[in-house]
Amino acid sequence: MRRKGEIIIIEDDEDDRLFLQDIFDSLQYPNKIKFIEDPMEAIPYLSNPSVLPFLIISDINMPKINGFELREQIMSIGEIGTKCVPYIFLSTSKNPENVLKAYSCNVQGYFKKQENFADYKAMIKNIMEYWLLSLTPSVSI
Repeated sequence: MRRKGEIIIIEDDEDDRLFLQDIFDSLQYPNKIKFIEDPMEAIPYLSNPSVLPFLIISDINMPKINGFELREQIMSIGEIGTKCVPYIFLSTSKNPENVLKAYSCNVQGYFKKQENFADYKAMIKNIMEYWLLSLTPSVSI
């Protein structure tokens, strides 16, 4: 796992991006934060062999392609799917059908977006700390 790799956040909503930026700024992790606003730009970005992210966080409800479809496309591309990057969904929905569908896409987590800064920050910190401690296969690409 590339613990110092960038954190890629696929999020179309500007307010959500700003909120997450404030959270990551306050947590002060050394990882670069890369926001991808248009989900259609995620695959070309992730296909670049020099892009070796630590974590991918994706919204579900996005224009052009939803998070489930994006995840399926990412997993179908060998050079991306084999990078062994934890993939997390953040959503406003905690609908059990969405949670089930998310895990059928082989994600490593599904979390509900929080409205309160302190709660959202605590959730993101827990996600980060978990993946900083977790062992994953080392893959050379």
